[in-house]
Amino acid sequence: MYEGPIQDLIDELAKLPGLGPKGAQRIAFHLMAVPAADIDRLTAALVHVRDDVVFCEVCGNVSAQARCRICRDARRDASKICVVEEPKDVQAIERTKEFAGRYHVLGGALDPLGGIGPDQLRIRELLRRLANQEDGVDVSEVIVATDPNTEGEATATYLQRMLRDFPGLSVTRLASGLPMGGDLEFADELTLGRALSGRRVLT
Repeated sequence: MYEGPIQDLIDELAKLPGLGPKGAQRIAFHLMAVPAADIDRLTAALVHVRDDVVFCEVCGNVSAQARCRICRDARRDASKICVVEEPKDVQAIERTKEFAGRYHVLGGALDPLGGIGPDQLRIRELLRRLANQEDGVDVSEVIVATDPNTEGEATATYLQRMLRDFPGLSVTRLASGLPMGGDLEFADELTLGRALSGRRVLT
């Protein structure tokens, strides 16, 4: 244990995902050694994220405006919606350059043991988007791109049941190529691109 502010910093850094006490300690001592201007820039960036980043009112992606850049882009195909768990998954799919439609971010996946049910996810908002014909365009396909793990599969199955009664709507799932138990965030562009282009119909 260190004294005062340095231990406080280590404790706060250790709460970040993927950082344990040793990693937090390394970062804390690194920050002690950098110029004050670097600390000021880091502090300003954190304050900027806290005060100015919002969730898109349409898709739920992170944004600096009420609508994210993808939802504002009239060139995107509004007839296709790719449903993902988290904003980081949007970036993973965008890197493939295989998808030119819109997105819907659920904000997680179904996990009854963790207390996450349908009401904790943005499923109602998705149903509203489909019913309201966003930008006057009928949605013809919903691509379910949840993670290929137990929670992601449960979420995909639930969405399939909720969406099967929409007339003319095709519900697809990302094809093989993604490892079970993995996260979209860590898939390489080639694997994710093949999975996206080879998606399969659920209903």
